[in-house]
Amino acid sequence: MPSASSLMQRRGKNAERTFKIHHFLSLLLHYSLTDGPSLKQRRLEEFRKNKVRDYTDSDSDLDEYDQEDRGLILRQNLAVVLVRFIRTEVKCLLLRVCLRTLRILSRDKKVLGPLVTDSALLTLAKLAGLTTSDVSDEVNDPDSDFYDNIITSLTEAKVLQGHTNEDEGEAETNDQNEEQPAFDEDAKSDISNTYSGDVDSISWFGSHRTSINELHRGGMHHKVLERGRRDRRESKMDVEEEVEEMESGEEAKRKEAMKVLCNVVYNSAWAQERFSGLRLMCGLIERVSSSVSCSNPSSAQFYELRFMFLMTALRPELSTQLKQEGGVSILTAALESCLEVQWKDQYECILDSQGQPISLETSQRVTEILKILFNITYSTHKQEPSEDDAALYRHLVAILRLCLMRKCVLSEDTDELQGHTVNLLSALPLQCLDVLLMVPLEPDSEQCEGVNMDCVHTLLMFMERRLEAGDKIKEKLTPILILLTESCRAHRETRHYIRKYILPPLRDVSQRPEEGTTVKNRLIRLMTHLDTDLKHCAADLIFVLCKENVRRFVKYTGYGNAAGLLATRGLLGGQGPRASFSDTQYSSDSDSDTEEYRQVKDRINPVTGRVEADQPDPMEGMTEEEKEEEAKRLIMLFNKLSRDNIIQPMGVDEEGKLVPMSGLKENPLSEEAKSESENEGETDEGNKD
Repeated sequence: MPSASSLMQRRGKNAERTFKIHHFLSLLLHYSLTDGPSLKQRRLEEFRKNKVRDYTDSDSDLDEYDQEDRGLILRQNLAVVLVRFIRTEVKCLLLRVCLRTLRILSRDKKVLGPLVTDSALLTLAKLAGLTTSDVSDEVNDPDSDFYDNIITSLTEAKVLQGHTNEDEGEAETNDQNEEQPAFDEDAKSDISNTYSGDVDSISWFGSHRTSINELHRGGMHHKVLERGRRDRRESKMDVEEEVEEMESGEEAKRKEAMKVLCNVVYNSAWAQERFSGLRLMCGLIERVSSSVSCSNPSSAQFYELRFMFLMTALRPELSTQLKQEGGVSILTAALESCLEVQWKDQYECILDSQGQPISLETSQRVTEILKILFNITYSTHKQEPSEDDAALYRHLVAILRLCLMRKCVLSEDTDELQGHTVNLLSALPLQCLDVLLMVPLEPDSEQCEGVNMDCVHTLLMFMERRLEAGDKIKEKLTPILILLTESCRAHRETRHYIRKYILPPLRDVSQRPEEGTTVKNRLIRLMTHLDTDLKHCAADLIFVLCKENVRRFVKYTGYGNAAGLLATRGLLGGQGPRASFSDTQYSSDSDSDTEEYRQVKDRINPVTGRVEADQPDPMEGMTEEEKEEEAKRLIMLFNKLSRDNIIQPMGVDEEGKLVPMSGLKENPLSEEAKSESENEGETDEGNKD
């Protein structure tokens, strides 16, 4: 291990060079992003505010477009320079600055060209620890000469910009020259602070806008801190602190490289394809697998998981590869490590209700793991798992129970964690979810028929919060509705518990079923939602809670709300065949009516599902002949609307499905309409004669 004196000497020799390049890169980045406005540009902006435009196209607009193009070219060239530069043996602190600059540039899709080549991706992958192969393309790189030309072009651009800015006044220049020594010393202090501050902060890059002039006037020669002063500050650090700083620098380098890769693959489909073609997924799996065994995970682990999520979400073949290489077991172990799980039984984790909430960093890592697991298991829901896979999934479900029951520091983090847990539970094989109910009862546990319902109660509370929120309702509600529906089909105790919560016995039927603020009211409102998938999910849950009995379903929802699901399943004609839709064998217990419901049962409107006020008879006082004439007039009106394709009369066939009236074999109404149409035709001919 190098001694403290050799380390300090080595760093002292590179201090001046590191600062020069650091300062130059920061100026380039700030200039390329902001194109520091000169006096001429400020005058032009003031003129634009005060003038009256007679034409849409003007020289100022063209100048603005030219300036934007020049800025884009400058950023692209800067990306080429940095990719080429980081392939050399760059020191850690300077390398971190270069990677930060690339991270900012990679947010712009127009600048991604130099970052999506194979050599650039391999370079970033090596810095991120995804591969150990050397990226040596010094001989084969066609841009070897172009690299030096870009440096020259950038310097000339600064010189031209400096000449333009000289019009801003000599007074400002003199002030800058007088403050030059202080600026250099403060800048160096800012550099050291930048390394220990927020990684996303680039405030120092834009804090000295006049440095472009200084760069031109002084060339590339800046005053630096005295060697002795820096050495005295470093002499306070012992050897252990120096080694620790080097290790943290390595970690920071990997983290910044992962950030750049995340931006690049998110913004470029070509980069996604090349990452798959270069087979870098193996290195990423090894990185995540090795970090599981570490007691103190690195700060780069979150970005490794984020990158894995992006690749498995964007490239299906990588999702399959991760699953085939044991991704479920690796990520389950990572999840167990993050939550520091302690086991009480084979499929039972110790849940300490008085324990510390999940920290922000841990909840972020757990969320990424859950998202990756969903990407590689979403197709296993209806598959029959093998014995080994079933044991692995049950082990995972036991950990997911902790994710549902534990709290995070922030309530929004708790909701997000539960949301991703629900998504994953809805993707796993249904027979493996019985682990959620296999926990022994506690004194304060929710229970139904001796079965622990704490987890089911948490899911109900989660669904209710999502119903009340109302934003992104399809994305947030569909998974929990599907999970509860399938759980009710599979577990009798779960169905009984949820039914008591959602569909209590009917007592007050003075309002429509969809009116109100209860969970039942909100779910019935969703049954007529514009989104087909969402309304079917809500209707399916209530239908299963009613044991898929049509009469009971209509009783709780009203025929108008139930018609959509009944038409889809061919049950409009009553209790039709349901074996083709569900193989669930329900118990034969009956749905007992309350005394309040029995008293008003005969006065309930089956369509609206409530007691309607008595309406006057519209045909009261009419003779039989007048009633017959009114009926004929209505038939003629319906017939005319049907011929003009304004409406299409529908009927229910033998299977209980809605079909056009013309498709029915025997339909008295259609025969009557046909005869009425013939009579109408004869009348028209008679009138014509």
